[in-house]
Amino acid sequence: MIGSPAGPAVVFDLDGTLVDSEPHYYEAGRRLLAAHGVPGFTWEDHARFIGIGTRETLEALRREHGLTTPVDQLLAEKNRLYLDLARTGTEVFPEMRKLVERLHPAGHPLAVASGSSRTAIDAVLGATTLDALLPLRVSAEEVAHGKPEPDVFLETARRLGVAPADCVVIEDTPPGAEAARRAGMRCVAVPYAPAQATDPAFAGADLLFPAGQREFDAQKVFDWIVG
Repeated sequence: MIGSPAGPAVVFDLDGTLVDSEPHYYEAGRRLLAAHGVPGFTWEDHARFIGIGTRETLEALRREHGLTTPVDQLLAEKNRLYLDLARTGTEVFPEMRKLVERLHPAGHPLAVASGSSRTAIDAVLGATTLDALLPLRVSAEEVAHGKPEPDVFLETARRLGVAPADCVVIEDTPPGAEAARRAGMRCVAVPYAPAQATDPAFAGADLLFPAGQREFDAQKVFDWIVG
């Protein structure tokens, strides 16, 4: 059935939006590259790829550093490193937790759509109190193209049984906001890196919090979604 009597479906990006997993992704990438003879990988190096899928990131790093290891092997190695870190615990942004906990009892269909692997999504959410509230998860690995292409959001809408126009996406990166626009979904933008708030991809967001999580207000967003 298209549409939901409870109101719009809400689709959350995971990394940098619901949870602050970027430090774990950075450390996993740093360890991976060091193991393959590329030392000195910095946060600034990592920040270039925030919002880009893990496979696409590794393909770029492989070219950049002239690595000969197949990308599938690099992906498997990085996922193992990341999962070891993620299982120690990943911080849920407090206002995001409040938003999920308001939307769920109000009956809004909820989902997570992420560039991370399904295993990583499940591991991160499994270590949080949001696990049972967000059972529908879609990984970019399950679709043809990652963000900024709209595939992962369109697949999420299909699984929810709602029209894209009846979805609101919560995103923290320009590629994610662009993917939401291409999918025909409304977007709440919460830049993980506030310096990116002026990126053209955020210009089309329906609701923008330029200062990111420091400014994000769960009640304001809930009222906007319901209204």
